Amino acid sequence: MFDYKLLAALAAVVEQTSFERAAQVLGLSQSAVSQRIKLLEARVGQPVLVRATPPVPTDIGRRLLNHVQQVRLLERDLQGQVPALDEQGMPERLRIALNADSLGTWWGGAVSEFCIREQLLLDHVVEDQDVGLKRMRAGEVAACLCASERPLAGARSVLLGAMRYRALASPGFMARHFPDGFEPALLPRTPALVFGPDDYLQHRFLASMGLAEGFLHHLCPSSEGFNRLAKAGMGWGMVPELQVEDALAEGSLVEILVGHPVDVPLYWHHWRNGGQLLERLTRHLCEGAERWLVPL
Repeated sequence: MFDYKLLAALAAVVEQTSFERAAQVLGLSQSAVSQRIKLLEARVGQPVLVRATPPVPTDIGRRLLNHVQQVRLLERDLQGQVPALDEQGMPERLRIALNADSLGTWWGGAVSEFCIREQLLLDHVVEDQDVGLKRMRAGEVAACLCASERPLAGARSVLLGAMRYRALASPGFMARHFPDGFEPALLPRTPALVFGPDDYLQHRFLASMGLAEGFLHHLCPSSEGFNRLAKAGMGWGMVPELQVEDALAEGSLVEILVGHPVDVPLYWHHWRNGGQLLERLTRHLCEGAERWLVPL
Protein backbone atom coordinates (compact mmCIF):
# COMPACT_ATOMS: atom_id res chain seq x y z
CA MET A 1 0.00 0.00 0.00
CA PHE A 2 1.12 3.55 -0.69
CA ASP A 3 1.91 5.95 2.09
CA TYR A 4 0.08 9.01 0.80
CA LYS A 5 2.04 11.38 3.03
CA LEU A 6 5.09 10.44 0.97
CA LEU A 7 3.22 10.93 -2.31
CA ALA A 8 1.92 14.29 -1.07
CA ALA A 9 5.52 15.37 -0.47
CA LEU A 10 6.47 14.38 -4.01
CA ALA A 11 3.50 16.24 -5.49
CA ALA A 12 4.25 19.36 -3.44
CA VAL A 13 7.90 19.49 -4.50
CA VAL A 14 7.01 19.21 -8.19
CA GLU A 15 4.03 21.57 -8.03
CA GLN A 16 5.85 24.20 -5.96
CA THR A 17 9.11 23.73 -7.91
CA SER A 18 11.28 23.56 -4.78
CA PHE A 19 11.70 21.72 -1.49
CA GLU A 20 11.50 24.99 0.43
CA ARG A 21 8.11 26.03 -0.95
CA ALA A 22 6.81 22.47 -0.65
CA ALA A 23 7.70 22.52 3.04
CA GLN A 24 5.77 25.76 3.52
CA VAL A 25 2.67 24.35 1.81
CA LEU A 26 2.80 21.11 3.81
CA GLY A 27 3.57 22.83 7.11
CA LEU A 28 6.77 20.83 7.53
CA SER A 29 10.47 21.57 7.72
CA GLN A 30 12.48 21.32 4.52
CA SER A 31 14.43 18.46 6.08
CA ALA A 32 11.21 16.55 6.79
CA VAL A 33 10.10 16.90 3.15
CA SER A 34 13.50 15.69 1.98
CA GLN A 35 13.27 12.68 4.31
CA ARG A 36 9.84 11.77 2.96
CA ILE A 37 11.14 11.86 -0.61
CA LYS A 38 14.09 9.66 0.37
CA LEU A 39 11.78 7.19 2.11
CA LEU A 40 9.53 7.06 -0.96
CA GLU A 41 12.56 6.37 -3.15
CA ALA A 42 13.68 3.61 -0.78
CA ARG A 43 10.25 1.97 -0.98
CA VAL A 44 10.01 2.06 -4.79
CA GLY A 45 13.68 1.16 -5.18
CA GLN A 46 14.65 4.03 -7.50
CA PRO A 47 14.77 7.83 -7.65
CA VAL A 48 11.48 9.69 -8.03
CA LEU A 49 13.06 13.11 -8.54
CA VAL A 50 15.98 14.57 -10.43
CA ARG A 51 17.52 17.08 -7.99
CA ALA A 52 17.72 19.93 -10.47
CA THR A 53 16.46 23.52 -10.36
CA PRO A 54 13.55 23.09 -10.43
CA PRO A 55 13.28 19.43 -9.34
CA VAL A 56 11.73 17.25 -12.05
CA PRO A 57 10.13 13.82 -11.69
CA THR A 58 11.73 10.69 -13.09
CA ASP A 59 9.66 8.23 -15.12
CA ILE A 60 8.48 6.43 -11.98
CA GLY A 61 7.97 9.80 -10.32
CA ARG A 62 5.63 10.86 -13.13
CA ARG A 63 3.60 7.71 -12.74
CA LEU A 64 3.28 8.32 -9.02
CA LEU A 65 2.24 11.91 -9.64
CA ASN A 66 -0.43 10.79 -12.09
CA HIS A 67 -1.72 8.44 -9.42
CA VAL A 68 -1.84 11.01 -6.63
CA GLN A 69 -3.59 13.55 -8.88
CA GLN A 70 -6.37 11.08 -9.56
CA VAL A 71 -6.60 9.98 -5.94
CA ARG A 72 -7.14 13.58 -4.85
CA LEU A 73 -10.03 13.97 -7.25
CA LEU A 74 -11.61 10.67 -6.23
CA GLU A 75 -11.28 11.65 -2.56
CA ARG A 76 -13.32 14.76 -3.31
CA ASP A 77 -16.12 12.57 -4.67
CA LEU A 78 -16.06 10.49 -1.51
CA GLN A 79 -16.11 13.57 0.71
CA GLY A 80 -19.24 14.69 -1.08
CA GLN A 81 -20.91 11.41 -0.13
CA VAL A 82 -19.48 11.31 3.40
CA PRO A 83 -19.07 14.97 4.52
CA ALA A 84 -17.59 13.94 7.88
CA LEU A 85 -14.44 12.89 6.05
CA ASP A 86 -13.77 16.47 4.96
CA GLU A 87 -12.11 17.60 8.16
CA GLN A 88 -10.60 20.83 6.85
CA GLY A 89 -13.45 21.97 4.63
CA MET A 90 -10.89 23.43 2.20
CA PRO A 91 -11.74 24.06 -1.46
CA GLU A 92 -10.30 21.67 -4.02
CA ARG A 93 -7.33 22.72 -6.17
CA LEU A 94 -6.72 21.67 -9.75
CA ARG A 95 -3.54 22.26 -11.74
CA ILE A 96 -4.32 22.87 -15.40
CA ALA A 97 -1.93 23.51 -18.29
CA LEU A 98 -3.12 25.89 -21.01
CA ASN A 99 -1.77 28.35 -23.54
CA ALA A 100 -1.22 32.00 -22.66
CA ASP A 101 -3.61 33.22 -25.35
CA SER A 102 -6.53 31.24 -23.92
CA LEU A 103 -5.68 32.44 -20.42
CA GLY A 104 -5.55 36.02 -21.67
CA THR A 105 -8.87 35.90 -23.55
CA TRP A 106 -11.75 33.46 -23.14
CA TRP A 107 -10.70 31.10 -20.31
CA GLY A 108 -11.76 33.28 -17.37
CA GLY A 109 -15.25 33.80 -18.74
CA ALA A 110 -15.57 30.09 -19.46
CA VAL A 111 -14.63 28.77 -16.00
CA SER A 112 -15.41 31.54 -13.47
CA GLU A 113 -19.02 30.50 -12.83
CA PHE A 114 -17.99 26.85 -12.45
CA CYS A 115 -15.19 27.65 -9.98
CA ILE A 116 -17.51 29.79 -7.84
CA ARG A 117 -20.21 27.13 -7.79
CA GLU A 118 -17.83 24.25 -7.07
CA GLN A 119 -15.57 26.17 -4.66
CA LEU A 120 -12.67 25.24 -6.90
CA LEU A 121 -9.22 26.83 -6.94
CA LEU A 122 -7.11 26.60 -10.09
CA ASP A 123 -3.35 26.58 -10.48
CA HIS A 124 -2.67 27.63 -14.07
CA VAL A 125 0.48 26.35 -15.78
CA VAL A 126 1.16 28.29 -18.97
CA GLU A 127 2.50 26.34 -21.95
CA ASP A 128 2.24 26.81 -25.69
CA GLN A 129 -0.77 25.02 -27.16
CA ASP A 130 1.52 22.69 -29.13
CA VAL A 131 3.36 21.31 -26.09
CA GLY A 132 0.99 21.63 -23.12
CA LEU A 133 0.33 17.90 -23.02
CA LYS A 134 3.84 17.24 -21.73
CA ARG A 135 2.81 18.67 -18.33
CA MET A 136 0.01 16.14 -18.06
CA ARG A 137 2.32 13.34 -19.17
CA ALA A 138 4.71 14.39 -16.42
CA GLY A 139 1.95 14.12 -13.83
CA GLU A 140 2.16 17.82 -12.99
CA VAL A 141 -1.41 18.69 -13.98
CA ALA A 142 -4.82 17.02 -13.84
CA ALA A 143 -5.91 18.36 -17.23
CA CYS A 144 -4.64 20.45 -20.09
CA LEU A 145 -5.81 22.52 -23.02
CA CYS A 146 -3.67 22.03 -26.10
CA ALA A 147 -3.63 21.53 -29.85
CA SER A 148 -2.86 17.80 -29.68
CA GLU A 149 -5.81 15.52 -30.39
CA ARG A 150 -4.38 12.17 -29.31
CA PRO A 151 -4.93 11.55 -25.58
CA LEU A 152 -2.45 9.95 -23.22
CA ALA A 153 -3.05 6.40 -22.03
CA GLY A 154 -5.73 6.57 -19.36
CA ALA A 155 -6.98 9.98 -20.49
CA ARG A 156 -9.66 11.41 -22.75
CA SER A 157 -9.59 14.34 -25.16
CA VAL A 158 -12.49 16.37 -26.52
CA LEU A 159 -12.42 19.10 -29.16
CA LEU A 160 -13.73 22.39 -27.76
CA GLY A 161 -13.26 24.44 -30.94
CA ALA A 162 -10.49 26.57 -32.40
CA MET A 163 -8.85 29.88 -31.62
CA ARG A 164 -8.70 32.07 -34.69
CA TYR A 165 -5.46 33.96 -35.23
CA ARG A 166 -4.91 36.76 -37.72
CA ALA A 167 -1.61 38.06 -39.09
CA LEU A 168 -1.50 41.66 -37.89
CA ALA A 169 0.84 44.63 -37.89
CA SER A 170 0.64 48.37 -37.29
CA PRO A 171 -0.22 50.69 -40.18
CA GLY A 172 3.24 52.25 -39.82
CA PHE A 173 4.92 48.83 -40.12
CA MET A 174 2.97 48.07 -43.30
CA ALA A 175 3.79 51.46 -44.83
CA ARG A 176 7.49 51.03 -44.03
CA HIS A 177 7.92 47.46 -45.30
CA PHE A 178 5.21 47.29 -47.97
CA PRO A 179 4.92 50.82 -49.41
CA ASP A 180 3.44 49.50 -52.67
CA GLY A 181 1.05 47.05 -51.00
CA PHE A 182 1.52 43.67 -49.39
CA GLU A 183 3.84 41.28 -51.22
CA PRO A 184 4.05 37.83 -49.62
CA ALA A 185 7.54 37.18 -50.99
CA LEU A 186 8.89 40.07 -48.89
CA LEU A 187 7.40 38.83 -45.61
CA PRO A 188 10.27 36.51 -44.51
CA ARG A 189 12.64 39.51 -44.72
CA THR A 190 10.50 41.69 -42.47
CA PRO A 191 10.67 41.35 -38.65
CA ALA A 192 8.08 39.06 -37.11
CA LEU A 193 7.06 38.54 -33.48
CA VAL A 194 7.30 35.04 -31.98
CA PHE A 195 6.04 34.17 -28.50
CA GLY A 196 8.69 31.53 -27.82
CA PRO A 197 10.60 28.55 -29.27
CA ASP A 198 7.43 26.42 -29.30
CA ASP A 199 5.35 29.03 -31.13
CA TYR A 200 4.96 27.93 -34.76
CA LEU A 201 1.97 30.05 -35.76
CA GLN A 202 4.06 32.42 -37.85
CA HIS A 203 5.68 29.42 -39.55
CA ARG A 204 2.24 28.05 -40.42
CA PHE A 205 1.15 31.36 -41.86
CA LEU A 206 4.23 31.55 -44.08
CA ALA A 207 3.84 27.91 -45.13
CA SER A 208 0.20 28.53 -46.10
CA MET A 209 1.51 30.96 -48.72
CA GLY A 210 4.20 28.57 -49.92
CA LEU A 211 7.03 30.46 -48.23
CA ALA A 212 10.06 28.93 -46.51
CA GLU A 213 10.11 28.77 -42.71
CA GLY A 214 13.21 30.91 -42.18
CA PHE A 215 12.39 34.52 -41.25
CA LEU A 216 13.53 37.44 -39.13
CA HIS A 217 11.86 37.66 -35.75
CA HIS A 218 11.80 39.10 -32.25
CA LEU A 219 11.11 36.78 -29.29
CA CYS A 220 8.45 38.07 -26.91
CA PRO A 221 7.22 35.60 -24.23
CA SER A 222 4.35 37.83 -23.08
CA SER A 223 0.84 37.85 -24.52
CA GLU A 224 0.26 41.50 -23.59
CA GLY A 225 3.79 42.49 -24.61
CA PHE A 226 3.32 40.76 -27.96
CA ASN A 227 0.39 43.02 -28.80
CA ARG A 228 2.19 46.12 -27.57
CA LEU A 229 5.20 45.40 -29.76
CA ALA A 230 2.93 44.85 -32.76
CA LYS A 231 1.16 48.17 -32.15
CA ALA A 232 4.55 49.87 -31.77
CA GLY A 233 5.49 48.69 -35.26
CA MET A 234 8.30 46.33 -34.25
CA GLY A 235 6.98 43.38 -36.20
CA TRP A 236 4.05 41.41 -37.57
CA GLY A 237 2.60 38.46 -35.74
CA MET A 238 -0.26 36.00 -35.34
CA VAL A 239 -2.64 37.44 -32.73
CA PRO A 240 -5.85 35.92 -31.33
CA GLU A 241 -8.87 37.56 -32.91
CA LEU A 242 -10.53 37.68 -29.48
CA GLN A 243 -7.70 39.83 -28.14
CA VAL A 244 -7.61 42.56 -30.77
CA GLU A 245 -11.20 43.38 -31.69
CA ASP A 246 -10.81 46.93 -30.35
CA ALA A 247 -7.39 47.42 -31.97
CA LEU A 248 -8.76 46.37 -35.35
CA ALA A 249 -11.80 48.63 -34.96
CA GLU A 250 -9.69 51.68 -34.06
CA GLY A 251 -7.05 50.92 -36.70
CA SER A 252 -4.01 50.57 -34.44
CA LEU A 253 -3.52 47.11 -35.96
CA VAL A 254 -4.39 45.97 -39.48
CA GLU A 255 -4.56 42.58 -41.10
CA ILE A 256 -1.59 41.82 -43.34
CA LEU A 257 -3.62 39.62 -45.67
CA VAL A 258 -7.37 39.99 -45.28
CA GLY A 259 -9.34 36.76 -45.04
CA HIS A 260 -6.32 34.54 -44.37
CA PRO A 261 -6.59 33.46 -40.69
CA VAL A 262 -5.00 30.46 -39.00
CA ASP A 263 -7.37 28.39 -36.84
CA VAL A 264 -5.73 26.42 -34.01
CA PRO A 265 -7.83 23.55 -32.62
CA LEU A 266 -8.03 23.31 -28.85
CA TYR A 267 -8.54 19.92 -27.21
CA TRP A 268 -9.39 19.46 -23.55
CA HIS A 269 -7.52 16.49 -22.03
CA HIS A 270 -8.37 14.95 -18.67
CA TRP A 271 -7.82 11.68 -16.83
CA ARG A 272 -10.48 8.99 -17.26
CA ASN A 273 -10.40 8.26 -13.54
CA GLY A 274 -10.35 11.91 -12.54
CA GLY A 275 -13.62 11.79 -10.62
CA GLN A 276 -16.86 13.70 -10.92
CA LEU A 277 -15.29 17.15 -10.58
CA LEU A 278 -13.28 16.78 -13.78
CA GLU A 279 -16.28 15.26 -15.55
CA ARG A 280 -18.45 18.24 -14.56
CA LEU A 281 -15.77 20.72 -15.60
CA THR A 282 -15.46 18.95 -18.95
CA ARG A 283 -19.22 19.15 -19.55
CA HIS A 284 -19.20 22.82 -18.54
CA LEU A 285 -16.43 23.63 -21.03
CA CYS A 286 -18.06 21.66 -23.84
CA GLU A 287 -21.36 23.45 -23.33
CA GLY A 288 -19.90 26.96 -23.17
CA ALA A 289 -16.81 26.99 -25.40
CA GLU A 290 -18.80 27.80 -28.53
CA ARG A 291 -19.33 31.32 -27.16
CA TRP A 292 -15.65 32.09 -27.71
CA LEU A 293 -14.14 29.47 -30.01
CA VAL A 294 -14.62 28.88 -33.72
CA PRO A 295 -16.36 25.56 -34.54
CA LEU A 296 -14.42 23.01 -36.58
